[in-house]
Amino acid sequence: MDKDILDHLKTLHTSEIDARNGYQEALEDAEGKGLTSLFRDMIALHHGNSEELGGMLINAGEEADDSGSFMSVVHQTIMSVRSLFDGLDGSVLPGLIDGEKRNLAKYDEAVQASAAAPAIVATLTAQRNKIREKIELMQQQNAAYEAAKA
Repeated sequence: MDKDILDHLKTLHTSEIDARNGYQEALEDAEGKGLTSLFRDMIALHHGNSEELGGMLINAGEEADDSGSFMSVVHQTIMSVRSLFDGLDGSVLPGLIDGEKRNLAKYDEAVQASAAAPAIVATLTAQRNKIREKIELMQQQNAAYEAAKA
């Protein structure tokens, strides 16, 4: 497999782990209130994506490092601090949406780099579409939250 494709897959794999870890922290800090179901859905989505990407890396003879990056610590810290001061209610949605949009951009780059590998493009596109659907759901939740505040 092309080194550029592998690099993109590794980046996506790490990003998915980092996102999952951030949502896990949010779920713990939410203590069963607020956006708990969204956090559970996002944990499942990012875990599934990371497992699938990890499998692709292993199949290509690479190591799939499940530890994430320093961004895991950043995501976890942000969620902990937010829960202490504001709680993890609808006010966190804009930040979550922005983070997921950054993930989409990484997928776009990976799809473009993988154009010569249709099977990889299909997997990445399917994962990207699931994230995009969750972003749309979060945007709807955010609109409802903002309307309720007004």
